Amino acid sequence: MTKPMISSERDTDGTHVRISGELLTQSLASVENDFATIQPSADKVVFDLSQVQALDTGGAWLIADLGRRFTSNGAAVEILGAKPAHAKLIDTVSQSIPDKPGKLEDPRSFMDWVADVGRGMFGAWKDTLSILEFLGLTLHRLFRTMVMPWRLRKAALVTHMEETGVKALPIVALMGFLIGVVLAFQGATQLKQFGAEIFVVELISISILRELGILLTAIIVAGRSGSAFTASIGSMKVQEEIDAMRTLGLDPIEVLVIPRVLALLIMLPILGFIADIAGLFGGALMSWIDLGVSPGMFLTRLKENTDVWQLAVGLIKAPFFALVIGVISCWQAMQVRGSAQSVGQRTTASVVQSIFMVIVIDALFSIFFSEVGI
Repeated sequence: MTKPMISSERDTDGTHVRISGELLTQSLASVENDFATIQPSADKVVFDLSQVQALDTGGAWLIADLGRRFTSNGAAVEILGAKPAHAKLIDTVSQSIPDKPGKLEDPRSFMDWVADVGRGMFGAWKDTLSILEFLGLTLHRLFRTMVMPWRLRKAALVTHMEETGVKALPIVALMGFLIGVVLAFQGATQLKQFGAEIFVVELISISILRELGILLTAIIVAGRSGSAFTASIGSMKVQEEIDAMRTLGLDPIEVLVIPRVLALLIMLPILGFIADIAGLFGGALMSWIDLGVSPGMFLTRLKENTDVWQLAVGLIKAPFFALVIGVISCWQAMQVRGSAQSVGQRTTASVVQSIFMVIVIDALFSIFFSEVGI
């Protein structure tokens, strides 16, 4: 590589700047100071590039920036000896240099903050209307699929049931087992103080069957399957496959959303039930180890003091959780706008919103069941 060099001479005809060598980005550090020390004047300036062997965007920017400095002082700039490709590159870079340097933003005022809040609230209102519209479309297509079941894409449904349900069984079962272990251990620690260790059975069964089993299962599904729905449909949106579907006369809601939502509606109650069983098993095991409550005694107290309605209360929530997760994740995917970064942002938003809405719905159900005395 030929080292770049620059020299400047001033005579009666103006300023002559001669540049030679390979003016490439990796070698610019050796000449940047030389370019910076050239003082612009109002004279005519001539750039002699006849000895420049190679030039890239970084080198073109140095030449264009030096020319701009001369021009701002009223000098006329002329380039001689440049190869056509080099001259074209310098011209392109020169046109891209802003006329005025950027300036720092003014300090934000209280009114700017109020405006940001207003824009955020308006955006949230638009998103709420949009997702309600999407929910209506999804429910309409679900009802139409129930009336005309031959329209359902059964292969897609089975595939998504496997992805969201069968492949999630190990993590859901492990989560339920560990929750049962933790509840039994923590409950035993507290109940020992009052000599009421035996009531750990009711603590475990009611907590897991009514709340924790299905709630934590829904959170896992939202993070695991909901994010996968958003990423897969969002990638299709980026690649314009959804537009191609519409061109072919296919309904994206029916083709992409309904199989995923139905898979969640079918598999989430099953996963919740498995989490309940695993949680009870983990709690029974820990009670036996830590408190000496035998499995037979655990089952006896479970049957005597825990109504089957406790299980039903938890499983009733499952379809609502499934619908919320499916609709939010697919709606977020439809909001993707043409870039991989948008897919990532929407996937994150999908998980956060799904988990938030699952917790909100669970709280509303808890209030409802409490008011009706269940």
